[in-house]
Amino acid sequence: MSATEAQAARVEPPPLVRNLGRVEYEPTWRAMQRFTDQRPPDAADEIWIVEHFPVFTIGLNGKPEHLLRRSRIPVAHVDRGGQVTYHGPGQLVVYLLLDLRRRGYGVRDLVRRMERAVIALLAEEGIVAAGRVEAPGVYVGNAKIAALGLRVKNGCCYHGLALNVDVDLAPFADINPCGHPGMAVTRTRDLGVDLTLDAAGRRLTGLLIDLLE
Repeated sequence: MSATEAQAARVEPPPLVRNLGRVEYEPTWRAMQRFTDQRPPDAADEIWIVEHFPVFTIGLNGKPEHLLRRSRIPVAHVDRGGQVTYHGPGQLVVYLLLDLRRRGYGVRDLVRRMERAVIALLAEEGIVAAGRVEAPGVYVGNAKIAALGLRVKNGCCYHGLALNVDVDLAPFADINPCGHPGMAVTRTRDLGVDLTLDAAGRRLTGLLIDLLE
């Protein structure tokens, strides 16, 4: 069997899931960086489920004009792709720390799998959602309900997705969400979905793990 055939035949075990609770953004981001920098070739992939205290994050190519107003909410310039978004209590954040080389697919494929997991979760609740090729994320009608952003380093990724469950949407008025002026933002609560953050985390993680294989 060739090395390529051996790679294709390998079945990755499910990622280790860690529920970290409500945590500050920057220490969690730095922990993801350390994990990725220090992981040996055979390290297990991990999924971190978190909820953040209020913070705006701006990606590597983020433009300052997409932060429309300054407030008491801190701003973090981070190393993911994309523009500006908001994290806060009531938002489900799922970080994927994966070795994409071992899994045999790239960033675009991973983004589609992440979107499909969110779409499947919403479909279970009777909500029709979709992704957009020109603007990664998940949308219900014209309103964004989940944002995605990743960083790939040495074939491994970190960062992930954020699903609005019961988050305060007011801070989104201070930004152009993901760099799109006037983009509407919604949450599962406003769509009539009675889903706790813990339940959403468990179910979305299960769907993600199935779609990562």
